[in-house]
Amino acid sequence: MSNTEHDILTDRITEWRARLSSHGSGAGGSDLDGLECHLREQVAGLVTAGLDPEEAFLIAVKRAGDVSAAAREFNQAHGARLWLQLVTRPADGSGPPPVHSEPAVAAGLAVAAATAIKVPALFGQQFDAAGSFYARNFSLLVLPLLAALFLRRRGANPARAVTVAVLFAAGAVFANAFPFLPGGATEILTALHVPIALWLAVGLAHAGDGWRTAPGRMGFVRFSGEWFIYCVLFALGGGVLAFLTAALFEAVGVGVDRFLEHWLLPCGAAGAVIVAGGLAEGKKGVAGQLAPLLARVFTPLFAALLLAFLAALVWTGRGIDMDREVLIAFDLLLVLVVCLLLYAISARDADAPPDAFDVLRLVLAVAALAADGVALAAVAARIGEFGLSANKAAALGVNLLLLAHLGGSAWRGARFLKGSGSFAAVEHWQTAYLPVYGVWAALVVIVFPPLFHYL
Repeated sequence: MSNTEHDILTDRITEWRARLSSHGSGAGGSDLDGLECHLREQVAGLVTAGLDPEEAFLIAVKRAGDVSAAAREFNQAHGARLWLQLVTRPADGSGPPPVHSEPAVAAGLAVAAATAIKVPALFGQQFDAAGSFYARNFSLLVLPLLAALFLRRRGANPARAVTVAVLFAAGAVFANAFPFLPGGATEILTALHVPIALWLAVGLAHAGDGWRTAPGRMGFVRFSGEWFIYCVLFALGGGVLAFLTAALFEAVGVGVDRFLEHWLLPCGAAGAVIVAGGLAEGKKGVAGQLAPLLARVFTPLFAALLLAFLAALVWTGRGIDMDREVLIAFDLLLVLVVCLLLYAISARDADAPPDAFDVLRLVLAVAALAADGVALAAVAARIGEFGLSANKAAALGVNLLLLAHLGGSAWRGARFLKGSGSFAAVEHWQTAYLPVYGVWAALVVIVFPPLFHYL
């Protein structure tokens, strides 16, 4: 933190304390000292996680209001002002830049991403005739620009920038150097796992120095959820736009199908990835983010779904027929459960005692753990019957990873409920396990093609 930022933060805390003491809240000197100490600890943790001091102060003030009646009264009196500071710049242009600063940079990178998608066409890789090429390389054409946005915002040191660049370069090599059988299993697995591995490279750029800390990694988790929601919204809007465009021009006898397929949809999708990242980054740290809110809504629904599924298995006495499509759907369900656990934890006050929602989250983890055991049994049975293939090996690996993740989540969640463990241990496990998925994805991309003869 620079001297100027430190002075600004000191002024903000001094103003906060003065307003709190003069607002008739009843907080004495010792109370204010305790609140200020708590506030400074919160600010320090958020700055370490990658937030700027002004944003960290605003979020810490909100959190202080959650643990103190006096601070809560201050927040109620000045909440509107804090919110406006968070999302707007003062009319005179003074003060720090808003959280969603540098929109022109994000827009320029979005245009660059849209252009990058068309560059392969100059070398004969047309979008409709080279579907496998674009499936393997879409993330390689777009995600480096998203990482560049975060490296620029964080003021990354050269070593981190080089590390991120090397990760993307390695992804480009292994996505394109192997002699894949067109449409083969190893090519499809590569197309699925390259974005997963590279998303961890984006996380390294996003979290900066905070990547080694649980708050820094959790910040990237929150960003990922918000980014995904924005991408879904853009996809829905883009679908409507494409439909209306086709309908309007068809009404006057002009065919625009080629324009839509070769330009609007691919270029729009590439640009949307960057714009969604800029928007999600701008919302970072705002209380009540949408992804954690949705996690709290859907956690009981998914818990009920899994419990009903397990009850049906017991009632019918049947196993599950795990063909490839069913297995993919089942694994996606378990991945969604892991995401729900992550985002529900990210929305929780770390200092609050265990509550009913913590019990519900444990029920979800245990139910998902049991369902994953069923899936593992089905995969093992298919391997025993038909032998090992690239698809079955990938499914086995993913389910083992999910089993370990969910098992650790359930164990630590149960200890937290019993009072023998801390919530910090629950949060740390969730975020510390994330790089394991990236390592597994890299192994699938690098090892599986030659291991299974590129079939």
